[in-house]
Amino acid sequence: MNGFCGLMIMARGKSLTVVFKQNNQHQIMAFPPSLDELVSADHPVRVVNDIIDKLDISGVIDQYKPGGTSSYHPRMLLKVLMYAYMNNIYSSRKIEEAVQQNIYFMWIAGMSRPDHNTINRFRGERLQKTLHPIFTQVVTLLCDEGLMSIKDLYTDGTKIEASTSRYSCVWGKTIKKNKEQIHQQVNELWKYAQSVAASEMDDTDPTTFKKIDAEKVSATVAKINEALKDKKISSEAKQKLQAANENWVREMQEYEQQEEVMGDGRSSYSKTDPDATFMRMKDDESLNAKHKPGYNIQFSTNNQFIANYSAHQNPADTTTLISHLNKHEQAFKELPKKLTADSGYGSQENYTFLEGGEVEAFVKPRDFDRSQRGESKAQNRFSQHKMPYDSASDEYICPAGKRMTYLMTRKEKTTTGFEQTIRQYQAENCEGCPLRGECHKSKNNRVIHVNEEYTQLRKKAEELLKSPEGIAKRKQRCIDVEPVFANIKFNHKFNRFILKGIAKIEVETGLIALAHNLRKKVA
Repeated sequence: MNGFCGLMIMARGKSLTVVFKQNNQHQIMAFPPSLDELVSADHPVRVVNDIIDKLDISGVIDQYKPGGTSSYHPRMLLKVLMYAYMNNIYSSRKIEEAVQQNIYFMWIAGMSRPDHNTINRFRGERLQKTLHPIFTQVVTLLCDEGLMSIKDLYTDGTKIEASTSRYSCVWGKTIKKNKEQIHQQVNELWKYAQSVAASEMDDTDPTTFKKIDAEKVSATVAKINEALKDKKISSEAKQKLQAANENWVREMQEYEQQEEVMGDGRSSYSKTDPDATFMRMKDDESLNAKHKPGYNIQFSTNNQFIANYSAHQNPADTTTLISHLNKHEQAFKELPKKLTADSGYGSQENYTFLEGGEVEAFVKPRDFDRSQRGESKAQNRFSQHKMPYDSASDEYICPAGKRMTYLMTRKEKTTTGFEQTIRQYQAENCEGCPLRGECHKSKNNRVIHVNEEYTQLRKKAEELLKSPEGIAKRKQRCIDVEPVFANIKFNHKFNRFILKGIAKIEVETGLIALAHNLRKKVA
């Protein structure tokens, strides 16, 4: 029989034939099926295709220069990338394989076959300054459909590992320690040179350097060499002098270069991805925190759709909020009306920024949850927050009933340069006070540090958080932004970046955010 086989069997005395479906593998078709016929009308790949066809990608097109050979169209490459990230395919080589073998990738690519180098260049270079406007357009489309809002946001962060070895770390504390060791060795060699050749040594003393650098070490070692040139010195001193000439200046130069790479806001970086900072991450089954090179990723969500994203090198969420919201304002020409975040964002600088931008801030102070449970230091009767204040005399009253008078006002700057005003008050006399053991452990009279501006901002935030709306916001935050990170990292297995460098990390974060929004739309 042509096209299928038959098998005769006996059942209850009757002969039956088993029939198989036709399988004409080598049959030539007069009208072979098109790819469009093989993709169902409601398949997610069609949603990706339709949405990206609506977008203005002129910014990406402007990245191309005229002349030379033809290029793959950026709209097609963007479609391929988006559909790949939606399906947990992040490697450029895996994407290259998909456009050659997978029907849906072949359909959305129009049978084009870009190789992995083309895909990687497009992702890592062409999209660096152009992806966020594309993301903004998609968010606007979702808002127009009533699926989300950019007015009421929930913000949180997570740490994702960089594409680099965890054993390639440069620590700021280690650099500081090594520089101090060299400084100490220079001092010891200088003192030895003074004891052997005092007449040849000038008044320059390395112990007086407030900040030691390679130039000062080089100059000091040169003077020591000159002073000891014709002197008989000990073998130990010879070894030190040899180490000074061969290593100390070179090592100091290396430390200075490392400090320059690290910058002021970080305490570490990776040698193979200098933009990555070592951060505490809980990513194993036991949830044991380990330091790994990575980036701090911030998302603002509404209805579990991502409205804004940003990537940061600083592991602390506190210092990321303002730049994250500035990016939102740049994209949508306004700040959100309401923002909900956890205690990692509760700082005077953030409260001041949100108040200045007329954003209703449901942001927890640092010890808000503990104070709700009665575990906070602020609940202690000896805390400055619990002491009565006499505004007429500008004095605080301690638990023992003694007055704490104004001492001084000082200015402090945070790591971001934000200036805080701190007022200090000191108790009249703590000697013989029966409460002293519970109140403080200082040998002198107790001093308290009062930040009046932060106290007022904190009080306003607590009132908002304890209101009916604030309680609802706190509950909603846990089910709005946190599941987004869980979905991306655990359901879709994106827990390590492919690219390197903060600019390319921003691109990859944007692709992940776009893929999440499109997956949720077609779900």
